[in-house]
Amino acid sequence: MRTPLVRWSLLSVSLALALTSCAKGTGGGTSATPSAGQFNPSATYQGTISVMGFGATDEIGSTRVDLAKKALGGADIKLIEGDLDIQQFLSSVAAGDPPDIVYANRDQIGTFASRGAVIPLTSCIKGEQIDTSMYDKGALGQVTFGQEVWAIPEFNQVQITMANGDLLKQAGLTIDDVNGSSWDKITAAAGKLYKAPGGKLQVIGYDSKLPEFLPLWAKANGADLLSADGKKAQLNSPQVVKALEFAVGIYDAQGGFAKVKALRDSADFFGKGNQFAKAELGAMPMEQWYVNVLNDVSPKAPLVFDTFRTPQGQPLAYSSGSAWAIPKGSKNAAAACRFAKTMTLVDTWKAAAQVRVDKRKAEGKPFTGILTGNVQADAEIEKMLTSGGPIWDAGVKAFYEANKHTFSLPANPADKEFKTAWQDAVNRVLNGQDKAQPALDKAQRDAQAALDKAWAGWTKRTN
Repeated sequence: MRTPLVRWSLLSVSLALALTSCAKGTGGGTSATPSAGQFNPSATYQGTISVMGFGATDEIGSTRVDLAKKALGGADIKLIEGDLDIQQFLSSVAAGDPPDIVYANRDQIGTFASRGAVIPLTSCIKGEQIDTSMYDKGALGQVTFGQEVWAIPEFNQVQITMANGDLLKQAGLTIDDVNGSSWDKITAAAGKLYKAPGGKLQVIGYDSKLPEFLPLWAKANGADLLSADGKKAQLNSPQVVKALEFAVGIYDAQGGFAKVKALRDSADFFGKGNQFAKAELGAMPMEQWYVNVLNDVSPKAPLVFDTFRTPQGQPLAYSSGSAWAIPKGSKNAAAACRFAKTMTLVDTWKAAAQVRVDKRKAEGKPFTGILTGNVQADAEIEKMLTSGGPIWDAGVKAFYEANKHTFSLPANPADKEFKTAWQDAVNRVLNGQDKAQPALDKAQRDAQAALDKAWAGWTKRTN
């Protein structure tokens, strides 16, 4: 869901014209942030609540939506399905006709807040008596800045190492050679695993998953892309440059990123013809939800799992995920708050997990878990796991372990622009347009300029 900076700039201008800056942090006008008194945990709601960016396409989603509808006490829920269309959303806010609640990536929330597109949820949390201690600290931290919480965390995503056990065995390798504990071993393993007869790539030895996973490789090398206060870009530090050179070098050793991406994109990623099942991929770091997909569509694939590890051998994962935010101008902010609360409660997650457990049991398949933004729910759901045998149990164990060793990028009012800066730099290197150092130097300048501008605007608005 990357959007060019120019589009964000144009939308920013339109929002600035449409939203006058009065209320703290909202970009506000006279219809300021709702007070805590407007949120009542015993109130019931009528009418229709519009939800943008969320589709209840499986039992985990549909079960929770049903419970949220029940908690509203009569209101209907209209789902605007598909990934959140950022341009459509921001334009609707500028026009004064936004959805009641949006489902967004956590790393989009800071930009939405700085644009005046969403409201702080302090009053919502207080009025609906939401216990924020149940949420994952890292997930909550990603949507908290300026001493305000701007969204309610939902799903959580972490990475683990996934590999084709047969390919590893044929090359005389083990999961330890590709789990990140030795970058030299990964480079050597990629060379042993990849196959390109006649120059045509048939097996990707190792996929370092760029551009998305630069934060993971950088952190494994001891670097943070952004300072803890969210104000200083650190994109061109020697550690980040080295991490990018290494991760790109993995592709170069296999004929270049273009060939790897072509084979990657041709795979039936969500089907039984996926790269692991067809022995077209040796190993890669990947989000934990893919364990569920693989078990469902190719349960007999020879998978091997481990946590992703630092060169010191310690588990590490880059935490990201989704969240619920209430737009500026939401006509049903109180009902939207109840909706977000109910969708993320422990009992709601447990009920949804039980439906999946029952479904998987009926299909003769194991329940391999869910990672939410709610640590209490995660603990309860972990008790509901059913065994799928040694291979799949190892995968589930790996991602629950990874979830205990996470980091995330700090919240800031230019998080979208910041992400665009470093991803564009990575893409320039992958495409052979630039080397790592100059690409990251440019990203550093662009990102810092965006941060400085956004923080200056944020300070002016909140003062």
